[in-house]
Amino acid sequence: MRRATIAPILLLSAAISAAQAQTKSDDEAGVLHATAAAQHAALERIIAEESAIERQTDAKDGPGWPDVSRVADDRRTADLKALQVRLSALPPSPAGSEAALTRRLLEWRLGMRIEAARFDEARIPFDNGDGFFNTGNYAAETTVVRTDADAVAWIARVRALPAYFAQQLDNLRRGIATGFVQPQSTASAVLAILKLAADQPAAASPLLGPLKHLPSTIPAERQAALRADGLTAVEQAVKPAQRQLVAFFESDYLPHARSQLGASSLPDGRAWYAFEVRRSTTTEMKPDEVFATGEREVARIRTEMESVMRSTHFTGTLPQFIAMLRTDKRFYAPDLQTYIEKASEIGKRIDGLLPAWFGRLPRLTWTIRVKPPELEASSGGYNLGDPEKGVPGTVVVGAHSYKSPLFSLPAWILHEGVPGHHLQIALAQERSDLPEFRRKDEPTAFVEGWALYAEQLGEEMGVYRDAYQRFGRLSFEMWRACRLEMDVGIHWRGWSRQRAESCLRDNTALPETTVVRETQRYIAWPSQALAYKIGELQFLAERRRAEQALGRRFDIRAFHDAVLDDGPMPLAILHEQIGRWLEATAREPTGASQK
Repeated sequence: MRRATIAPILLLSAAISAAQAQTKSDDEAGVLHATAAAQHAALERIIAEESAIERQTDAKDGPGWPDVSRVADDRRTADLKALQVRLSALPPSPAGSEAALTRRLLEWRLGMRIEAARFDEARIPFDNGDGFFNTGNYAAETTVVRTDADAVAWIARVRALPAYFAQQLDNLRRGIATGFVQPQSTASAVLAILKLAADQPAAASPLLGPLKHLPSTIPAERQAALRADGLTAVEQAVKPAQRQLVAFFESDYLPHARSQLGASSLPDGRAWYAFEVRRSTTTEMKPDEVFATGEREVARIRTEMESVMRSTHFTGTLPQFIAMLRTDKRFYAPDLQTYIEKASEIGKRIDGLLPAWFGRLPRLTWTIRVKPPELEASSGGYNLGDPEKGVPGTVVVGAHSYKSPLFSLPAWILHEGVPGHHLQIALAQERSDLPEFRRKDEPTAFVEGWALYAEQLGEEMGVYRDAYQRFGRLSFEMWRACRLEMDVGIHWRGWSRQRAESCLRDNTALPETTVVRETQRYIAWPSQALAYKIGELQFLAERRRAEQALGRRFDIRAFHDAVLDDGPMPLAILHEQIGRWLEATAREPTGASQK
């Protein structure tokens, strides 16, 4: 009788204990969930505030133009430092999570921007062929007018452009006062561009582009009035401001431009260039390490070029072969229209090959257009599209592009179009679930490194049809390898222009005009050109790593998706991400998806 009484009591006690334990477990889970939610919300607030700061310097959308004054720059830097402190105070995000990657990328981004601020780079807001004076033109290319209000807003932006120019003039004056200026050759080249823009008839201004094709919902009379208002804004506001820029460069800037080419000649120039190398390559490489990499790559590629030359049965030397390629008319288009038609055929042919090499492709299409005259000197070959506005990605050609050899055209389309810039950038833009900063066309080492990798991928895809086109690709790769020597040589080792030019002149089939123009570009834009080759080498290394780790299970489509799916990132973080992908892929059953 007593045992029968004790048993139910023990059972009841155990049930109560179990219930209490479950309640405690539920409470702990609730606390953990609440903590994770609070941490996520805190990270989201930091991301939103960083994006708001970034939009202050983004000229793509209105209502006005960025505030680029020194006061505004200092305020933004202070705000970024405050965000950096808040970000570092957050508990670690779960390893391998999307939040952990976003946080890692944001930490790198904030660190670079804060470190850059100490050099006051706003003092040089232009390079050899591009700069603040083209900000309005680029905005015009992505501005779509769908309503009367859109048109009025754009005209208001056009009228506000002189105030933006005035702030940039203040920055330039600060550069003159502190000796932080461009070389005389760069200033002279920009002066020529400014004169071209100032002398251009107002009616031909690209700023009027958004008003050319107004929607039919706006009555014809109103359309005419809007276009007239836009023309008046260019005539009354923009043209006087453009003439003021010309006068400033002639009388103030050019006389104070520096005589030496290298960035090392600037105040604190060596420290600035060393930083620029780290930022451009997204590595910890020192200038001399970059230079040594360039030497190795130049030697390797030259050997490959000689091998391809021999396959054409040419009996002379490599310099003689290059001289023949530069002068033989069979390798050149007779006019720009023919050049564009051939580029279009190559692009469409590559489009048909993409599904065999990529699991995911962008929805946004791309096209080929001719640069407007005032952008002729810019180095860019691809203009970003905008999926939200319905603007396609655009591969842009210059008015004299047809003077470049046709055997280099496949590599160029692979780089600027697909699977290079357009495919990579459009895929990132369409990841609307990611923070805005992860969808941008930066860092350069990822974006340009991928595009150069795409040139090489064209070999496997079967894009190059003969030895001459393969030599054209190698010539392009040599071009990017020479940059490692040339850029460091100019800005770190005190090279002359002639010594720098010799690398391209002696080792590539680039036309002489391109050799001269590209050298001037590296003089005016320290370290940017380093990103291409350093980035490409990293992509190739990641692929070799994946092939070795997965063996027969390696899937090129899955690898490319893994590389591109998370948006552009610094190379060290890319290495970490591919490592995680490889670990996850190795754990999957044979035949399962590798993403």
